[in-house]
This record gives sequence, C-alpha cells and structure tokens, in this order.
Amino acid sequence: MEEEKTQIEEIEEQLKKKRAAEPAEADLDSDIEESKEEISEDKSKKERIGVLHIYTTKNNTMLMVTDMAGNTIVKSTGGQSTKQNRLKSSPTVAMFSAKKIGEEIKEQGINTLYVRVRAETGSTSPGSASHAVIKSLGRDGFKILSIVDLTKYARGGPKKKGGRRGRRV
Repeated sequence: MEEEKTQIEEIEEQLKKKRAAEPAEADLDSDIEESKEEISEDKSKKERIGVLHIYTTKNNTMLMVTDMAGNTIVKSTGGQSTKQNRLKSSPTVAMFSAKKIGEEIKEQGINTLYVRVRAETGSTSPGSASHAVIKSLGRDGFKILSIVDLTKYARGGPKKKGGRRGRRV
C-alpha cells in the first residue's frame, strides 16, 4: 500500500513538473508568433514601386498606374469623376481622380511612384491638372521618385492645313 502511495506521489510530482514546464513552452510559442508578426510587418513596409502615367489634353485628364513590367493596375479619367464636360480637364477633378487612384494602389501595396507626364503633341506644357495630381498623391503619403515630361513635339513633318496665307475666316 505504501509503495503504491509513493508511486502515485512520484507520478503527481512529475505531472506538476511538466505543467510547470508547459508555460515556458507556451512563452516560446508566443515569442515565435511575435517574431513572425514582426517579419510580416517588415514585408508589408517593403517598397512596391509603380509608374503613374498622366496624359492631359484640353478636354480631359487621364491617369493610369502600371507596375514596373507595364501591366495596368488602375486607371481613371476626369470624365469618370464629373458629369460636366467642361470640368473634365480641371485641376479639381484631376485631384479627385488622383484620390481615387491613390486609395486603390494603397490596397495593392504600392507606396512609391515614378511619374510620367504627357500632354498633347505640340502643346507648350502639360496642363495644371498634372500638377494637381502630383501634389495630391504627394500629400497622400506616396514617395515620388522622379517626374518625366514625355510630351511629343513636331520636328518639321507634314505641312499644316490652311495654305500659304493661313486660314481665312
């Protein structure tokens, strides 16, 4: 009888030791989980780069974001943000389009942008809408690496319509 009691007591002591050791193992598990979370946070903070293409005309402003390979991620125009035709090219509407694009590319994880601005061929400068887009995205927390003007310009080419004395009205 006494031997059985001592064996039972020994088994209970061993169980107590195991239970005392288990919280330490649980602490190790929680430490491992915390380190995994830290690693995942570091990955989410990693820079993803996109290219913002801005095309401004007298009548509209078109925005498109691609990845570095050239695959389209998001696109938006001034006409999608307003009903009035006369406002499609205004800086205010371009800013709304930029906000819309900004939200969508943040979901994709893009936080750094190269900007390529283009205006109509022959125009002297891109419109004020492009400036509004760039400022709006800069305020939203996007890091803008470079801004390039890709406006094409005529280099001679075919003769303009209208004749030697120009268009008579």
